[in-house]
Amino acid sequence: MRGVFGAAVLVVVAGSAVAADRADWRRVATKEDRGRLRQWRDAWVEAMAQVRASEHAGAAAALGALADGDRALADPALPDGDYRCRTIKLGAKGMTRLRYVAYPFFGCRVSEGGSRLVKLDGSQRFAGRLYADTDARAVFLGTLMLADEARPLAYGRDRARDMVGIVERVGPARWRIAMPYPAYESLLDVVEIVPAG
Repeated sequence: MRGVFGAAVLVVVAGSAVAADRADWRRVATKEDRGRLRQWRDAWVEAMAQVRASEHAGAAAALGALADGDRALADPALPDGDYRCRTIKLGAKGMTRLRYVAYPFFGCRVSEGGSRLVKLDGSQRFAGRLYADTDARAVFLGTLMLADEARPLAYGRDRARDMVGIVERVGPARWRIAMPYPAYESLLDVVEIVPAG
């Protein structure tokens, strides 16, 4: 089986038709999310152009490899464990004027053999699956949880809550998820992920 970026898809969970679906993100992703992933480069270029033309150009430049759309190291897999993650919103759509917003770090956790990622705290949290795709990229499919919600909606039930992104390793112990054209505000959300402690 080949991934959208050309390399073999790895089976994360084995033993059933459901497990086969979990190994191939294309069988799980909605049509809208497959389209957003195909447009990741357009989202990146448009978002960074807006940021560079704004008063936040210096802050974006300081992100270094995190803001470099062509930066991806081999082996994007996140080992099980606790992490710190933060979301950086780049570019704006519609009437939104903010071209750059960097939120503080919150707790995140990777579990189930590197196949599940959850943001543990904050008023907007995400939970989802990590799917192997190529030697340098994985795919995240998840949903957004708000305020005091205890459980995430199932992926694919609410288009406004669905999240999709490309997972890449950009440093020895630094990853990002680039989420093109998210449902709200920005053109590109970049989630930075680093080990806790």
